[in-house]
Amino acid sequence: MSEAVLYRKRIKSGLLRELNAMVTIAARDIILYFKSPGNIAMGLFMPIIMMGMLGGSLSQNMASGLGFNYDQFMLIGMLVNMLFMTTTTGVASLVEDRITDFTQEMLVSPISRYAIVSGKIIGSSFGAMVSMIGTLVIGAIMGISITLHQTLLIFLLAPLMCMSAGALAMVVIGLIRSNKMANMAVMLISMPQMFLSGAIIPINHSSGVLFYLSRLMPMTYCLDLVRAVVYKGYEGYDTVVMFNPVINLIAIIGLTLSLLVIGTYFYVRSEKNR
Repeated sequence: MSEAVLYRKRIKSGLLRELNAMVTIAARDIILYFKSPGNIAMGLFMPIIMMGMLGGSLSQNMASGLGFNYDQFMLIGMLVNMLFMTTTTGVASLVEDRITDFTQEMLVSPISRYAIVSGKIIGSSFGAMVSMIGTLVIGAIMGISITLHQTLLIFLLAPLMCMSAGALAMVVIGLIRSNKMANMAVMLISMPQMFLSGAIIPINHSSGVLFYLSRLMPMTYCLDLVRAVVYKGYEGYDTVVMFNPVINLIAIIGLTLSLLVIGTYFYVRSEKNR
């Protein structure tokens, strides 16, 4: 058998091993999700708080005269926001895995660190999808509707949003060793994004420090891309969408890859320094 054939077989075997590791890690998180009634309840209860209370209050008191349908604007913002919040919270459980030495067992296995991180993000994305469905249900109860076509487009973009959120959370996880501090830090990066990225408040006219902060946040581009896809061909597109969809996509991919590399480096280094 030629060396070229052996090389191709080794490459194929390595790729299958990486894929199997990602699926296994993701499946573990999904199983743990179903075994935790609290997580399921929170995934369904959070949309009630975010959409029903916060969003409903803003819609009734501040939405007049905007020139576009604020309820739909808010619904899309909350869908992306729930993806980010739930994914980052799920990835934060890596700190708990570190305390129980589960990550040490994974790191000594013959798989890449990126497979471990990607599997964790994929597993955390499952709970994020549940939260997004809960948000859609609350939106329907509030009388806010989007078409089936728009809903399918959001679901198609959801994995990219979750990967971006997970990459951002990895940077925090790599720098923090306390489980309690990790959960607090994840909330500190999630909540400002909700307000500064345009999830519930338009940021078209932001300036100064708020302008630069919003442009550094991955969620800004994720939101704008989803709104560009959903509002395409509809009235209010120019008012709601800030950037060209291609620019949004490039920004998301660039920020996600950069954060993923940085976060994985910090995470692996923190494990080696234990």
